[in-house]
This record gives sequence, C-alpha cells and structure tokens, in this order.
Amino acid sequence: MAVSLRSTVALCGLDRRWSSELYCFRQEVKDDKGLFPRRRRSPRGCRFRGHRVACHLELEGLVRRKCCPYLEGSFLSSSNDPSLHEWSAIPDIWKSSAEKYGDRVALVDPYHEPPTELTYKQLEQEILNFSEGLRVVGVAPDEKLALFADNSCRWLIADQGIMATGAINVVRGTRSSNEELFHIYDHSESDALVVDNPQFFNRLAESFITRAHIRFVVLLWGEKSHLKSKFVDEMPIYEYKDIVELGQQSRHALLHSWPTGQKYVYEAINPEDVATLMYTSGTSGIPKGVMLTHQNLLHQIKNLWDIVPAEAGDRFLSMLPTWHAYERAAEYFIFTYGIEQVYTNIKRLKDDLKLYQPQYLISVPLVYETLYSSIQKQISSSSHARKFVALMLIKVSLLYMEAKRIYEGGFLTKEHIQESLIIVVKDWLWARIVAVLLWPLHTLAMKLVYSKIHSAIGISKAGISGGASLPSHIDRFFEAIGVKVQNGYGLTETSPVVAARRPSCNVLGTIGHPLKYTEIKIVDMKTGEVLPDGLKGIVKVKGPQVMKGYYKNPSATSEAVDEEGWFNTGDIGWIIPMHSMGRSRNCGGMIVLEGRSKDTIVLSTGENVEPTELEAAAMRSSLIQQIVVIGQDQRRLGTIIVPNKDEVLAVARRQSIVNDDSELSENKMMSLLYDELKTWTVGFSFRIGPILIVDEPFTIDNGLMTPTMKIKRNEVADRYREQIKQLYK
Repeated sequence: MAVSLRSTVALCGLDRRWSSELYCFRQEVKDDKGLFPRRRRSPRGCRFRGHRVACHLELEGLVRRKCCPYLEGSFLSSSNDPSLHEWSAIPDIWKSSAEKYGDRVALVDPYHEPPTELTYKQLEQEILNFSEGLRVVGVAPDEKLALFADNSCRWLIADQGIMATGAINVVRGTRSSNEELFHIYDHSESDALVVDNPQFFNRLAESFITRAHIRFVVLLWGEKSHLKSKFVDEMPIYEYKDIVELGQQSRHALLHSWPTGQKYVYEAINPEDVATLMYTSGTSGIPKGVMLTHQNLLHQIKNLWDIVPAEAGDRFLSMLPTWHAYERAAEYFIFTYGIEQVYTNIKRLKDDLKLYQPQYLISVPLVYETLYSSIQKQISSSSHARKFVALMLIKVSLLYMEAKRIYEGGFLTKEHIQESLIIVVKDWLWARIVAVLLWPLHTLAMKLVYSKIHSAIGISKAGISGGASLPSHIDRFFEAIGVKVQNGYGLTETSPVVAARRPSCNVLGTIGHPLKYTEIKIVDMKTGEVLPDGLKGIVKVKGPQVMKGYYKNPSATSEAVDEEGWFNTGDIGWIIPMHSMGRSRNCGGMIVLEGRSKDTIVLSTGENVEPTELEAAAMRSSLIQQIVVIGQDQRRLGTIIVPNKDEVLAVARRQSIVNDDSELSENKMMSLLYDELKTWTVGFSFRIGPILIVDEPFTIDNGLMTPTMKIKRNEVADRYREQIKQLYK
C-alpha cells in the first residue's frame, strides 16, 4: 500500500531553504480496498487559519511527524537520550503499562457491538495502529480533530491515538445540542470529525455538516451502510476498523523500511504542547475552550495515587462521560496501575455494581444520591419490623461515627478559636464513652443490615466523588454504613483535581488537602487580599495542573489567571486553621467550600446567601426531586421545585389530606412542600418564601442541565422568568 506524504509549512529541526512558492494539493493513493478516492486541490484551495497552514505540503519527499518520545522513541534520531525514556506526553503511559501488566485485562466494554475485552498489550497496539491510521489518512501535527462520542473503549483508543500523532482532540458527548457541538467544532477550528455511531452522524448531518469544514469523518461504532445523509458521498468516511487496518499495514511497512528509505522527520511531542481542548459546561454562558497540555494531565497521573491507592487487579466501574475532565484524568491515572476498567451507564449501574463488585467507583454526587435513594426505598418497602430495626440501627451508626470522628480529631467545626484544655478533655471523654457504648450495636448493624447493602453496591475500597458539591447527609450515611466516600474538588481549567480527601484522613464536610505541588490561597472578594485561615473568601489555585489558557480568548484567560499563575476558581471557601488539640486537631490545612461567587444571592439587607447550601439541605426531602433557590426581589428568597409527585401524594394520603381516590390540588401540594422546606432548612438563618412548582424536570435534553449533570441556574431562571415575576407579586 502506498502512503501519501504530507507535511505542514514549518518543518522543525530541518536546516533547509525551501522554495518561496508553496503548492498545496491533496493526493490520496487508492489502495486495493478502494478506501482512498483520488482527489486534487489547486493552490487556491490552500486554507490559512491564524499563523497555521491547514493544507499539507509535500516537500522534497520529507514529511514532518510528531511522536510520543517514550511510546515511539525508536523513530527519534536522539532515541538514546535518557530523558526520552520518561513520560513526556500522555500516550507514553501505554508502553509502561504494556511492559508491566502485559496480558492482564485492561478494558471490558460489554454493551457495545461487538463486546470488547482488551489486555494491556492489545490496548497499546490498538492505540498505535489507530494513531498511525490517522497519519495515513492525512492527520498532521497540531491539527485539531473533534471527538464527539460517549463512553467506550474505542473512545479511549481514539483519544490516545489522536494525541499520539501530535494532533489536538476537541471533545464532547452526544447529548449536547447540535448548536453547541457546531459552536465547539467551528470555534476550535477543527479539521475532521470522529463520531460515536451512524445514528449520531445522521442527527448531525443536516444542521451541522452543511456548515462545517470537514476533511473526513471516522465512525467509532457501526457501519457506513447505516448512514442516511446525502452528504456521505461528498467526503471520505472511515469506519474504526479501516483506520486500525491502515495503521497496522503502515506500521508494518515502516518497521521493515527503517532506517533505510526514511521519508519522515520525527519530532518529540513536548510536555508543554496542547493535548486537548475541553470546553466548559456552559452553566453561565457560552462554553470556553480550555487548553490542557500534556504536562497538565501528567501532573494528575503522577499524583492521584495519594487519593486512590489503586493496585494491579483492582476493578473500576466507569459511567461518567469520558470526555469530562474528572473521568478522563482518573482513567489515565488508573491505567498506570494495572487495573481493570468496566464500562457501564446510569441505566445499568445498579446491576453492574452487583455483578462486577468494583473496588472503586469514580463518579459525581448525583450517582451517590441515586444509590442513597435506592437504599432508602428498599428499607421503606420492607416489613414494619425490619424497617424499624434498620432505621434504628442507622441512627445508632450515625451517632457512633460522629463520636468516633470527635475523639479521633477529624470532626469539622466552624469555631476557629482553640478551646481550653479542660473543655477539650471533657469533649474527648464524652465522645469516647458514647463510641464505646454504641460500638456493639454498630457492629451488629454491619452484620445484619449493611453487609447486604455492601454486596449490592460493591465499592469495597472507596467511592470518589467530584464534579459538584456532595450533600452532607449522603456523606454521613455512607460513612455510617461502612462505605468510604472521598470527596474531591477541581475544575476543567485545573485538569481537574485540585484537592481531595485521603483514605487515611477522610474528614466529612471538606474537600481534603491540596494535591502535591498545588498551592491554594483564600482572598477577599472585594480587595483581593490574602485572608488568614478560617476566613471565607475566593479560592485561588496555583500548580502544574492549571490550564495553558482559554483558546482564542486572551481576555478571559488574563481575567482567570493572573501574572503569577494564580487561577481564580470563582468558588467561595476557607482553610481550616491548625489546632494542636480538640475536635479538629487533624483537619488543619483542609479546604471547605461553601458555594460559587457567581451564584451568591445578595439580599437588600446586605446579607449574602449561598443557595447551594439551602438546596443541599432541602434535597434531603423525599418530596423534592430538584430545586433551585432564587432571589428575584433581593428581599426574599424564593425557590423553583420539581416535586416527586408520587411521594407527595403518598404523604398526603398518610396525613389524610386527600382520599385514596382523589387528586392532590396544587395549593395542598404547595403547603406540603413549604412544610418540608421549613423542616430541612431549620438550621439556616434564611427562610425560603414563595414556591414555584414546575412539572418538567431539569434535564440535559431540555437544556436545563449540563452534560455533566449540573443544573443551569441562569437557564432555569430565564425559562420561568414570567412565572417568577407573578410569584413575587
């Protein structure tokens, strides 16, 4: 098979004088399977974007290629350089893992067709083949390829294959709207499209493909015969197997021709090179393109073990969108420790937890809330005697774990002044006595009740929660039943993990200590002055994981990252002061978050309200499915509630508000919900006034929730603007 020779204008490392006349053309040599139609483009077809020429040039028979110095270091002229045998780019990790873990299973993808299971050796070869296949069809270094697909083993292979060419992938999932996907593709200046399957391509075809400049398309799953678009004949479309086969043949030819007959100039990918463009969730406007470098993500790979001490043979269950920064960094990390990853989804999660019994689950709070609700429903549906025993034992365990945290010095307090020795000793003795008295009942509960829960949800080592705030009642519940949940914190702009709770120091209510080589400071919201520990302000972060910047948005970059490299997270929090004794003696230096500065509601009294705290408390009610706190008139707090109608009706019947055959009026539902809000927010100084009840849940499909399952506050407020006005009147 003849391979087309392509290059960009700048050939790094070559001391040559090129002709001033640059001829741009596209020539693809048709192989024996007819995959490459012969096409030519005149010099007028040459396309310029910024300082980069997007066309490919064939110059003196030499083609510039980028490669990962450790993964493909043999092609570099300086391959004997010891520094090239270290990780410089993300795909370098696959050579190390293949050498260490070889025939150990790396990936299990049971729900795609065909079902896939790959060992570490096979995974490395698949990535190398896919990468080389992309080079064959014309992918050049520093080009951008849009990767719009969902969780699967082929997503990972495509992601790493693109990176290994020195190109930049631009990622998003299939649940984003066509308009959002087009904005991302167009804004990123992507040249080609890698999509999930024919059905997704067909969805994009009319509204997306007619407006986008697309050199070629790759289908990760499915066959071209299922494509219905009239545009199919107008551009090259490759199936996943086509790319892999082309790469395999090309690699075979290269290995046999190396080093004689060499037609390529290889250049090592630099750690500072951009690896991926990840667009923000867009909760407060148009998504921004975050430029993450190989070095940004390598920081995560090298330092997450302190949080997740994975061992070869551990099993992880993956169900978050793979393009999400949290899931993505976690996957890169765990594959360097020889784990087995099983792909699942939210529909199959409950069954797969029981089937695969994973040691770890890396997910968002919503998943733990779903598991919590499922457990509560099972308890509620039990006989009266079993329900009474289970609820009593859970209350005992909650008290036991609280006492244990107090005497061990891992109890979060908001008192920043060191208490006297007498008070500390009395507090310690009381907690110790309570724990000793409750320990037998807690142990009994472990055997009678919690062991059954453990067998149903697996997670024998830990659940790692990130991406949003973890409600305190969920945190306390899982601790009580013996399922460790470690809360972490980060943003897309920080690759993403900034801080997380360690297994040996899992203090509830905090996000733990910062990762290695990461600095955190709290600054005053108005003056920007650094605040002492214990005072609340804006959280700023500095470290190797902070992004290179926002793509084509220098003003937003300079606003987010100052000259010293401090990134403004926009989150409000404080650092726990160091205490030598007392309840929080082992909590010093940990970070506590209390909301987003952009979400803060400022009342006419001058008081600041963090709505997320009120929402988290209200969500403990089984009657409330979703809630958004608003402050429309700056005098009173209001709320928009999506009720759990079945639960509301059940409570109304138990309280004889309605008969078994009658329906519940909106006024009576309003009264029940208001009582629930008062019950669950009783500890707050703020009271919620008017309530707007809406029937339609906030979902990704209706645009009121991001693909990472965060409610878009501004969108919700805009959707119900008129009803809110009437509500306050």
